[in-house]
Amino acid sequence: APGGVTGVATLVNYLWGFPIGTMIILINIPLLLAAWKVLGRGFTIRTAIVTVASAVIIDALAPFVKAFQGDTILVALFGGVLAGAGLGLIYMRGATTGGSEIVARLLERKLHHIPIGRLILLVDGVVVAASGFVYGNVENALYAMVLIFVSTSIMDALVYGGDSGKMLLVMTKKEQEVADEIMRVMKRGVTMLNATGAYTGGERRVLLVAVRRSEMYQLRTLVQDLDEAAFMIVVSTDEVLGEGFKKLPEQKG
Repeated sequence: APGGVTGVATLVNYLWGFPIGTMIILINIPLLLAAWKVLGRGFTIRTAIVTVASAVIIDALAPFVKAFQGDTILVALFGGVLAGAGLGLIYMRGATTGGSEIVARLLERKLHHIPIGRLILLVDGVVVAASGFVYGNVENALYAMVLIFVSTSIMDALVYGGDSGKMLLVMTKKEQEVADEIMRVMKRGVTMLNATGAYTGGERRVLLVAVRRSEMYQLRTLVQDLDEAAFMIVVSTDEVLGEGFKKLPEQKG
């Protein structure tokens, strides 16, 4: 049971034999009505289209595609890849598959201090935990956790792009020399931020540089060779857009 409404529908199918796709639509109806009122018309219409289309395809293929009887870990891995790819394409178009994301967005209105990603994980976690009791063993719940991890990783890669990278903040007394060398050797742009030391009260400039993950070691080594006393903060970024990285998406309409 891979979390969310799909997971609930899978458990209902296991217990009472109701079609999974039909149950997905029935469970999502009250959620979509709530989404229309709270989250807006456009989001709800796109999500409803995705929900109905996926549910119809699930039920239409069920008579022709038999349950896989091989190694369950293969299902978790490859199912996670396919699910993550599909979800990524859906999220990139401003829609969702309904279910846990709608619940999470509605809960977010009341629980402002909890990130929406954690709320989705909480909803999915409840479904996965329930599957352990319904199926009568812990292994199915563990396999579901593997599937969710793989699918969210693939989804993030699609939504945030392959140009995830590193951002480096460099504090050094040789800021101009370091900046010039980065631009000369690595062909990367450098931004100088004006800053004031809280302890010393002295004015200084902090270097900000964005690079790909594969370039991080070279950048760090370059800075250390020029100034062993340099202070560096490395920040992971989900996506870097602009010159030298992925192009900015074109805005339509």
